[in-house]
Order: sequence, then C-alpha cells, then structure tokens
Amino acid sequence: MMPIDVRSDTVTHPTPAMRTAMATAAVGDDCYGDDPTVRELEQLAAAMLGKEAALFVPSGTFGNQLALFTHCERGDEVIVGEDSHIVWHEVGAAAVIAGVNLRPIANPQGALDAAEVARRIRPGGDIHLPKTGLICLENAHGSGRVVSLDAMRAVREVARAHGLPVHLDGARVFNAAAALAVDAGEIAAQADSVMFCLSKGLAAPVGSMLVGEAGFIERARKKRKLMGGGLRQAGVLAAPGLIALREMTLRLGDDHANAKRLAQGLRGLPGVRIREDQLDINMVWFDLDGDFDVAGMMVVLAAHGILANPPEDGAMRLVTHWQVGAAEVECVVQAMTAALATARR
Repeated sequence: MMPIDVRSDTVTHPTPAMRTAMATAAVGDDCYGDDPTVRELEQLAAAMLGKEAALFVPSGTFGNQLALFTHCERGDEVIVGEDSHIVWHEVGAAAVIAGVNLRPIANPQGALDAAEVARRIRPGGDIHLPKTGLICLENAHGSGRVVSLDAMRAVREVARAHGLPVHLDGARVFNAAAALAVDAGEIAAQADSVMFCLSKGLAAPVGSMLVGEAGFIERARKKRKLMGGGLRQAGVLAAPGLIALREMTLRLGDDHANAKRLAQGLRGLPGVRIREDQLDINMVWFDLDGDFDVAGMMVVLAAHGILANPPEDGAMRLVTHWQVGAAEVECVVQAMTAALATARR
C-alpha cells in the first residue's frame, strides 16, 4: 500500500495519461527551437495566461530567478514581500544570479500594500541610492492565502506610475484562479511576467513556465542558456505539461474542497487550532497548542502510512493534491487523532 503523502503538492506523481504522453512525445532539440511538443506547450501557456510568449524552464525557482535576471540590471533593488518564496526559499539566488538587492516589505495576508510599495521606490538622481528595478508579487501565497485582484491592481498602478515592471510568482496561479473563480489570465494581467509551476498541483513531473511580452521572453531564452537551462529533447517533459494545463487545471477545486474537508476533520481535535484565514487553496495550516512529543507524533503518523512534515514553531501544514481524495483525507484525520493522543504530554 502506498503511503498518503501530504507534505506538499510537489510530491505528486504524474498521472497514467502523463506517463503515456511522455513515452510517445514528439521531440526535437529545444536549443535549436525545433522540439514541437515544447513549442506547443509554450504557445498554450502563453495563451492561457494572456501573454505574448512563454518559455519552458526546469523549476519555479529557476523561472523566478530568470525573471529577475532578465528584468533587472546588476545592483538594482527589487521590492518583494518579506515572507515570499523569493526571499525565503530560493537560496539567496537573487544576489548570485541577477546581482540584485531584495528590499523586503511586510505583506500581511500575503498582499503588498500599494502605498507601502510606493514609499519604497527609490527617487532618481541621487548617486548614493540603488535604482528600483522590479516589484514582485506572489499569488497564491505560500501561506495558503489568495490575494485579491483589487490588491494586485493597486500595486500594478503604482508600478505603472513609476515605469516599473511587475513580476508575479504564480507557482500556484491556477489554484488562485480557482479560489477567486476567475480566469488565470485575469490574475496574470496584473503583471508583466509570470512564473507558474507545472509540477505542483498540476502533477507534471518536472517544469515551470515563464510567460510575458515576446521581447522579454526572447531575452530570457538567452539568459536561460547562460543559467544552464538550455534543453534538448525536452518534449518528453513538455508532454505531461500539456496534460497539466488542459486537464489538471480543471480539477484544482477538488483539492481545495478536500483541504476544507481535512480542516473540518481536524477542527476540534485536542490541541489543534486551524488557521481559518489560510484555507483558500489546497493547504491546511494549524497550530499545535500544548506540549507534544513531536518525534513521537511523527512516528505514529508514519506507522499509519502518512507522510507529513513535522511542525515548525508549533505550526504544521498538510497539503492535498490529486492523490489525496476524500478516502485519503479520512485516513489522515484518523492518523492525526491517534498521533495527537499518543504524543500529548
């Protein structure tokens, strides 16, 4: 029996249809631009996000850092949320690759406040100051929250007023679209470039997309090569990406519903306090109030066939995806009930 893996939606296995598509994909050399499956994926991604062009990249971090590298000059300053993925989980790559300085600002509920962004934009003409080169947003946010279109528009207007580009870390942009009940293109319209992942809830085994204006993507294509991302017969990876966009984007609401079902099952368990304002997508965040033997709790979960990340500073996250349906949710609730009863001191 396979374990039930709720560590993240990055653990998703490709669907049977994806495995078949990989085996039968038409391929070419993508560095020459003649892989037909990659070209089809890039065209579809651009169309779905309402942008002129797209570029297939190995990962979300790669796509975000490529965007910074393409938008900015060395020494520029990038305004970004202080608890964003770019700040916390990309290994300080902005300093190494693009040579830029991140200027983090508070982003309560995952959103940047437009007035606070405006205050951080550097005035020109002072030789002592760096130049503001880019503003970065994130939606859906890694906290499980979705940012409203109004909040995004407000930042977009500030950026336009100052002639600055906006990049969106849209790793889970289709989750955000499902939660907001809008087309993903409406979210993407609030940014000049967007990175989104094929390999999270969309279940493709590898890859992300960077989309934007045609000239931007052409510049990014050359920089992708510089970063070691020049791909050869990448159609075997692009083929599951096509299924991810055509099919898996349509079922993300099921993951959201199962996350809410999981939260309902955990709600009321001794010591569990659900973070009710972080239930917008496929994540369940909760705090453990009280004294628990965390190591013992994880042993019990593993014994029940549940793979989960341990809590950090008392907070724990469980994530649903296409391999975690209603039956699996019930198993997770039963395992958590047993683990908490055993581990409570």
